[in-house]
Amino acid sequence: MKCVFEKGTLGDVTMLKNRNFVLWSAFAAIISMGVFWNAVGEELSKENSDNNQSPKKSQTDKDKKVDDKSKDEKPKKDATTESKSSSSARKFNPLSYDEERVIIHKGTERPFTGEYTDNKEPGTYVCRRCNAPLYHSKDKFESHCGWPSFDDEIKDAVKRVPDLDGERIEIICKNCGGHLGHVFHGEFLTKKNTRHCVNSLSMKFYAEGKTLPAVVK
Repeated sequence: MKCVFEKGTLGDVTMLKNRNFVLWSAFAAIISMGVFWNAVGEELSKENSDNNQSPKKSQTDKDKKVDDKSKDEKPKKDATTESKSSSSARKFNPLSYDEERVIIHKGTERPFTGEYTDNKEPGTYVCRRCNAPLYHSKDKFESHCGWPSFDDEIKDAVKRVPDLDGERIEIICKNCGGHLGHVFHGEFLTKKNTRHCVNSLSMKFYAEGKTLPAVVK
């Protein structure tokens, strides 16, 4: 049988095949690109998820370390609290309301009302709270200020600290810290030019010859 092809038919078939091949190739390329970008998107999404979770994990680990460190650390003692605890552990002499107001809370008794303002007997004045000897009667003098006055103290018995008013100098018992009064200089009332102005309520007097009580340390 003799096959007869019209002119141009074979060329048209070839072109059609080539066009179909190009179309299918383009379609396959598009599908491949879609799969590729889908995979890239999933990878980026995973990385972002990991990055968002990492700080939380890091922060959690950090918090855990801080908690562990806090458990290991011992609480620091406050110096003031420790000092107060040390003082309260000692059994000081019991005080009346007025005595506590002056000795503990730094109050002042009314002038010319104190028990020892006009006392002239020889002896020793001790701290009413802890029995520490503070002053000898030989150093007491008449100042007419309304409170017992001394121009000297027993060595290392009295401590001077700035008063809260920022002007005066407070004097306290060096042994227990109880408030005594204030010290003044430059009044020219005695040769020592010093005046310890002391509350009678802060002291207790023992006449010469009497045994002094044991100091509460």
